[in-house]
Amino acid sequence: MSGPVFENLSVGDVIVERSFHLTRDSLVRYAGASGDFNPIHYRDDVARSVGLPGVLAHGMLTMGVAASPVAEWISGSGHVADYQVRFTRPVVVDADEGAQLQVTASVGALDPEARTARIDLKVRCADQSVLGKSQLVVAFA
Repeated sequence: MSGPVFENLSVGDVIVERSFHLTRDSLVRYAGASGDFNPIHYRDDVARSVGLPGVLAHGMLTMGVAASPVAEWISGSGHVADYQVRFTRPVVVDADEGAQLQVTASVGALDPEARTARIDLKVRCADQSVLGKSQLVVAFA
């Protein structure tokens, strides 16, 4: 399978649309991998005691999940050179239902001289944006 070709991209192209289901198990696994055992990520009572609506996904987990389809897309053709986000809303992970993240990645800008593309992410959960100004710069080989 060949990867994307820089010359075939246009601003506005949607390159990836993907949905991810996060569960409380996802949070436990991420906590183990990251070492972030803050109880707001696994105990509803603690989350609510500090004014949160319930258990939240780790911000870095949300950020990583959102970028993963772009990293898969560029694989073999280049690499992610930069990634920045602004956290706009927490991802509440219900004990029974979990949380569904919808990620849409589109080409926001192209730099032919540098052979880079800015990829803009729209990341939504429960019909609300959870990451703002979420952008990756991918550098093509």
